[in-house]
Amino acid sequence: MANLLEGRLIAEEIKEGLRRQIQGLAVKPVLASLLAGNNAGAETYVRSQKKTAESIGIEYKLHKLDADIKEDDLIELIKRLNSDKSVNGIIVQMPLPNGIDYRKISRCIIPQKDVEGMHPDNLGKLLFGKATILPCTPAAVMELLRVTGLDLYGKEVVVVGHSEIVGKPLSLLLLEKFATVTVAHIGTSQAGKLQDHIRRAEVLIVAVGKAGLIRGEWIKDGAIVIDVGINRVGDKIVGDVEFEAAERRAAYITPVPGGVGPLTVTMLMRNLIEAVRLQL
Repeated sequence: MANLLEGRLIAEEIKEGLRRQIQGLAVKPVLASLLAGNNAGAETYVRSQKKTAESIGIEYKLHKLDADIKEDDLIELIKRLNSDKSVNGIIVQMPLPNGIDYRKISRCIIPQKDVEGMHPDNLGKLLFGKATILPCTPAAVMELLRVTGLDLYGKEVVVVGHSEIVGKPLSLLLLEKFATVTVAHIGTSQAGKLQDHIRRAEVLIVAVGKAGLIRGEWIKDGAIVIDVGINRVGDKIVGDVEFEAAERRAAYITPVPGGVGPLTVTMLMRNLIEAVRLQL
């Protein structure tokens, strides 16, 4: 039976360190959060961010925007926050209303205040192994792998999902550790090769958003399984991996909920403190 990698417990340890770092800063960190429209998932995430921020001494300023806000108006608000020296970090909550291009919006946030690590400058530094502000979910995954004590050097790692916010940046972080990385996606599945890749994975990371996509019987004995997926099935929240069957084969596995999610919010706060240092 697998050991549970509970993100909440790891997050609490990291938050204690962040509290000490904040006490040593010359300013109280301020995080500006932009939420457009009414989306239940985004509002839940905002409440989690606010609670975590305030628990460690960060001021959380929520800008609640109309669902019909124009792209130019959102960009103008971001420019004002970029220029506001009292604001140290900016996060734009997803999803954005129709007609607003997230890529364009993410480029408007200056790199020093980009606490999600998605500005092209920060992603470029990631390519060269020089990034100090990392995309939050990939950073959370790397923390979970760290606590297992596994040396990633030469290990067979399979990442299922090649999104800009998880799969692609995560593959770069894993390559920095000299893991042997395979990134699987819809093309892999349609070619009938997904199961073959997963069966040989010593570390499996899944971030697709499709409940039960990965069968538990495919998991290699003794593998580490990180399930980033969050899916609502009836009244339950489940991941992308068949948890019960995978738990019987894996050495470590993340629960859903309670695995990657709580740690992702903590990585956001860690990025904010790094942003403060860059600005000072």
